[in-house]
Amino acid sequence: MAGSGVFAEILDGDVFKYYTDGAWKTSSSGKSVPIINPTTRSTQYKVQACTQEEVNKVMETAKNAQKLWAKTPLWKRAELLHKAAAILKEQKAPIAECLVKEIAKPAKDAVTEVVRSGDLVSYCAEEGVRILGEGKFLVSDSFPGNERSKYCLTSKIPLGVILAIPPFNYPVNLAVSKIGPALIAGNSLVLKPPTQGAVAALHMVHCFHLAGFPKGLINCVTGRGSEIGDFLTMHPGVDCIRGDTGIAISKKAGMVPLQMELGGKDACIILEDADLDLAASSIVKGGFSYSGQRCTAIKVVLVMESVADALVEKVNVKLAKLTVGAPEDDCDITPVVTESSANFIEGLITDAKQKEATFCQEYKREGNLIYPLLLDNVRPDMRIAWEEPFGPVLPVIRINSVEEGIHHCNASNFGLQGCIFTRDINKAILIGDAMETGTVQINSAPARGPDHFPFQGFKDSGIGSQGITNSINMMTKTKSMVINLPTPTYSMG
Repeated sequence: MAGSGVFAEILDGDVFKYYTDGAWKTSSSGKSVPIINPTTRSTQYKVQACTQEEVNKVMETAKNAQKLWAKTPLWKRAELLHKAAAILKEQKAPIAECLVKEIAKPAKDAVTEVVRSGDLVSYCAEEGVRILGEGKFLVSDSFPGNERSKYCLTSKIPLGVILAIPPFNYPVNLAVSKIGPALIAGNSLVLKPPTQGAVAALHMVHCFHLAGFPKGLINCVTGRGSEIGDFLTMHPGVDCIRGDTGIAISKKAGMVPLQMELGGKDACIILEDADLDLAASSIVKGGFSYSGQRCTAIKVVLVMESVADALVEKVNVKLAKLTVGAPEDDCDITPVVTESSANFIEGLITDAKQKEATFCQEYKREGNLIYPLLLDNVRPDMRIAWEEPFGPVLPVIRINSVEEGIHHCNASNFGLQGCIFTRDINKAILIGDAMETGTVQINSAPARGPDHFPFQGFKDSGIGSQGITNSINMMTKTKSMVINLPTPTYSMG
């Protein structure tokens, strides 16, 4: 149960504490932020409403702790990360329970997220030791006009204090994808979890606390975005921001390195020679798992007219088999995260209905629970053709040429991922090269992972490239040491 057993110290009455300087604390504000259960639509948990002054103290604490941590041997950093990963996996049940209650994640998927997060942390430890344990050695006479009188030694050093802002849909996994690389690289970290998902994130942070990391190295502040959101992103103590929400953050961040993944409108292009059974299965899994609340979900199907009827029929058969209901029952389709999200999705559906899209199922909504819906014969003048619903509704646009599909994909202001279904690998590569997306999947739905794969978005879908190796490198800077010799020197063969 949340806030019990080894997690008892993170709870004060009915309000979860925030974490800084190696201790769980209550805010001087005396206020809390409610977390609404998407299924019951009533308050499930409460977290501290931290103040700006408390954020200032957290930043100072993180800055001081980082200086000591940077002097900690790589092997010791890795050892602590492995320990945290093991504790995280041991405590998967209570953390998964939080995910079910806070963000209506199906029970099995919630457990999978926690276990995957532990594996990610362990991989960070191993990869960090490998890539940070190496440097470069350069000699000056490789550049014209120079003798061999200078030796240059380069190494990777930490950036400092990392601000991590994960999204609601993977509040544990997309938190540790920032925490693990940051810590192995010698940085300290301030985590601002999403409101929905904050309690799961606090439980995850406690696993790092139990692993024995130094005080002040890891910090987690909760509160209202209106009070501390901009204050955090614009704070002079932040040396790097890693986030998954909000273009506004990048506009306010100033001169600090950014690594952001900001959503997508992932297109699925179906050619005439595609395996339609495989395509249909991938569309249902890629478009409707976790009720479509994934940045890498298929968000528009672009299918050749000649196979469109057959594909739509196969997708509808599979959609009819999806279970709809509570996340505790491990249903395929569960309530979307907030009422405002459900209202936004309904607005897209209403627009499509007014513009005469074909409804393959009856539109049905119960509170935050929206039943899966496939919209056929969608046209470019409909909002659903371009906007990201983040829900269990998927538009199908019929196309008459590959060029038409590529044009629609590239006309989007997003460019996260896309996918192509065809038996012709040559066509797949040519189309993939033409798609303006960070990743193209061939004969599979878009996906983030495995977690060591590069993960990046073009255009409004992000800045920089994630994945464990890229993230470690991004949270370091290069330092050079040049040895100047009195006379040129050459090794004698």
